[in-house]
Amino acid sequence: MINKKIEDAINDQINAELHSAYIYLSMASWFDSMNLKGMSHWMNIQAKEEVEHAMKFADFVMERGGRVLYKAVAAPETEWASPLEAFRGAYEHEKYVTRRINDLMDLAVAEKDYASQVLLHWFISEQVEEEANASEIVGKLEMMADGKHGLLMIDRELGGREDD
Repeated sequence: MINKKIEDAINDQINAELHSAYIYLSMASWFDSMNLKGMSHWMNIQAKEEVEHAMKFADFVMERGGRVLYKAVAAPETEWASPLEAFRGAYEHEKYVTRRINDLMDLAVAEKDYASQVLLHWFISEQVEEEANASEIVGKLEMMADGKHGLLMIDRELGGREDD
């Protein structure tokens, strides 16, 4: 049986993961409106991953005899000053999610919930990858400054992201 504190915290995280998906879907729509189809593609895949993360948490709660309680998902931003600002936002958001996952791990350790710790190890590793991917794109966009050719090259590169 799942600990009630852990169950409540994971339910909050499920909401945060779904909010992440909304953020990335909003970014995808914004990129699409700018005819940056590769960046839109990258964000759509990112959104799909966030939904998968929410479901991984939900399955875990249910497997342990808990109940998943879905909450309202806040509306995301819809406009960014530039592609660089959008990806900076994505990077900052991934750092926020990392802090949330770390807080969940702290709770699981405090509650001596070893099963949750095992699950959270996967998410900790996943967040290292998520932050690195977003940071790399921010770095590339910063290097190209305002160069349109560079933007199109990065857009083409991001359009090649494969759906896991």
